[in-house]
Amino acid sequence: MKPRLIITASMLIASLLSSPAIAQGNPTGPGGPGMQQGGQMMGQRGPGARAPRDCTQAPNPEACTAQRDARLKAREACKNKAGPDRKQCMIDQQQNFDCSKAANPQQCEARKVTYKECQGQTGPAFRQCVQQKMPAADCTQAIDPQRCELNQKARLACKDKIGPEHKRCLREQFSVK
Repeated sequence: MKPRLIITASMLIASLLSSPAIAQGNPTGPGGPGMQQGGQMMGQRGPGARAPRDCTQAPNPEACTAQRDARLKAREACKNKAGPDRKQCMIDQQQNFDCSKAANPQQCEARKVTYKECQGQTGPAFRQCVQQKMPAADCTQAIDPQRCELNQKARLACKDKIGPEHKRCLREQFSVK
């Protein structure tokens, strides 16, 4: 009985140890034909990526189309970069956006100026810099002035917080009615 148990156990261990080697030799597995770096199929977006927005349903289809095209150009320009380099590349590409086609050209220009001021920072420091330096929106020109005012109030109340604290603060601001 013991020899059978030993043989069965050794076969099970051998099959478990050889399965990674078998998977590497599979031409349709990771690294096979049609695959890009990171294991994605060419022409497909990664997990969590959204499909392009349908601009025909947008309040301002022309601005929506311009923004979508700019985002696609930025992705194409930064496709060979990863991590912080990709993020910085995307920010640099956003600086090339034509604000005359934006839904709110003044806010677009203000964002460009703010991004230039915060250029040397990354991650939470960059986000906080942008939050603090970005001028308040003109709520008199907004589609929904009450919502705009609520956003401005929340922004001011939470401007000194980052990360989970910032999210918690925003939730608290928006839950008050």
